[in-house]
Order: sequence, then structure tokens, then C-alpha cells
Amino acid sequence: MSTKPIAILYEHPEWFKPLFAELDRRGVHYQPVHAAEHSFDPGERDVPYSLVVNRMSPSAWTRGHGRAIFQSLHYLAWLDDIGASVVNGHPAFRTELSKARQAALAASLGLRYPRTRVINHHSQAVAAAEDLRYPVLVKPNLAGSGAGVRSFATPGELGEAAANGMLEFGIDQTALVQEHLPAEGDAIIRIEILDGRFLYAIRLLLTPGTFNLCPADYCELPGLRDGVSGRGLPVQAHDPPPSLIEDARRWVAAAGMDLGGVEYLVNERDGRAYFYDLNALSNFVADAPDVVGFDPFVDLVDLIVERGGLRAAMPT
Repeated sequence: MSTKPIAILYEHPEWFKPLFAELDRRGVHYQPVHAAEHSFDPGERDVPYSLVVNRMSPSAWTRGHGRAIFQSLHYLAWLDDIGASVVNGHPAFRTELSKARQAALAASLGLRYPRTRVINHHSQAVAAAEDLRYPVLVKPNLAGSGAGVRSFATPGELGEAAANGMLEFGIDQTALVQEHLPAEGDAIIRIEILDGRFLYAIRLLLTPGTFNLCPADYCELPGLRDGVSGRGLPVQAHDPPPSLIEDARRWVAAAGMDLGGVEYLVNERDGRAYFYDLNALSNFVADAPDVVGFDPFVDLVDLIVERGGLRAAMPT
């Protein structure tokens, strides 16, 4: 058994409390590592941790922690280079940071995905959407929590926004122009995959006027005065068809993710499922025991303890 602690690389000040609480309950020897205030020696060939668990969020830039995103990417690449044990390491985080890469992976696996074009300048937006069906979305390639996503009903609306520089390209200055598919029942489905197995799925009603589909606590959705009440709309456990669970599992595996949340919608135009988002940072649904019948952080800590080669103390 390893005597080195497990490192939890994190950024959001609230999302990780449930994970830390379960680690504490189990007596796991771990060290929180705040990604926004972090340094490492690239010449070092040994890491002081038995395992590094990457819980870094791509939406960190919306909280003034944009500097943590690419430094974390470099840190994870270094960890891979020296052979460190990592949960959701460099390949996973690289995919997390690029919706364009996620779309390409989906295409390579034969998964249905909204028709998409990738651009790097406002002047390209209207031309990129020429063979797409309106409405279309313009979304930053690197965003998180729906930040910067806008829907346009007509070429005129899109052209005006582009001409006025009103499109959000995010911190990597790349954007997706994508068909905005109408979701059957005004809802989307999120499937959570852990270590290659289906963990649970939930059905989330869409919030009018926002693209933040975070199901966890502290998601800061419009209209929530306290900012900590989760979505504020019904979230229900869901049983997706086995074929879609398998598709989600394949997408997560292809991205190199040990843990991933996959989102899809059923297009009301043709009744078929379309995958559209892949999240390495799975915050898990708020009030999980009541919603899905168990606490998924228990399962996550089981994986962490196993991968870290640690024996957790018995809970008191």
C-alpha cells in the first residue's frame, strides 16, 4: 500500500465539498491542490502523490481563474510523461477543453451529432452556416456551463451579430457554428460513466433562455437568488436505451476519460438521439440519493482508493 497521499486537483470553491467530505469520511489520505494557485517543476521525474485526480473545470475562466486552465493542461501532460497515475489525465482534459475535438471523436465513432462547423473569425460565421438548418448556435470551443452560447433564428440575426462583433469565441478564439436541434419534451438526458460502467442517468428540463445545464449544486443559474440551489427545475432519474448507454460509454472511452458525463437530446424533428456534449468534470446531480437512489461520490472514492493503492480508514 502506498504511503503517498492522493492529490485532488480542483478549482471551483464549492463543487468539491461532497468529494472531500466522502474522502474524509473514509479516512483517505489526500491533499487538495488548487489549480489557480499551483506550480510544478518540469525537470522533476517523481511526483509526491500516489494518484492525481483531475477535477479541473473548463469554466474556470468565468470565475477569474482562466490562468489555471492551460497550466493544468501542461501539468497533466508532464504527469503523463513521467508515468504518474492520474484519473482523467491529459488526454481527457485535452478533449474536455475542445468541443471541436469532441465532435470529431463522435464522428469517428459513428455517433449522431448536430451538424457543426468550426471557425476562428466573426466574418466566417454566416458562410459556415449556409448549409445548416436554422436556428443555429454559436458556441465557444472552450467554454463550460453554457458560457457564451447564443442561438440565432435567421441568417440576418447571425450576420448582424457577426458584423457587430457580438459572437463569443472564448479564450482559445475558436467557435462552433452548430444546428440548434429542438429537444423533444424540452429536456435533455445526461449519462454518467465511471471506470467504463454506467453509473446513472438523469433527465433535465431546459431552462428558457440559458444553456447552463449543470445539474449540481452551486451552478449559479439565472433566476436563482442564492446561486446555490442547483437547476431550480425538475431533475429525474432516467433509464436510457442500452444502445445509447453503450454509445456514451464508447465516447467516454475514446476521449481517455475515467469519468465522464455525456449529454444527448432526442430531436423532435426525427425522433432520433443526438449526442452533443462530453464532460470530464462530473459534478453529479444535486441530492443524488433522492434523485438516483445512491451517492455517486461513494463510487468515485472507491475508484480513487483503488487507483491510489491506499487502504481507507474505517469511517467513524
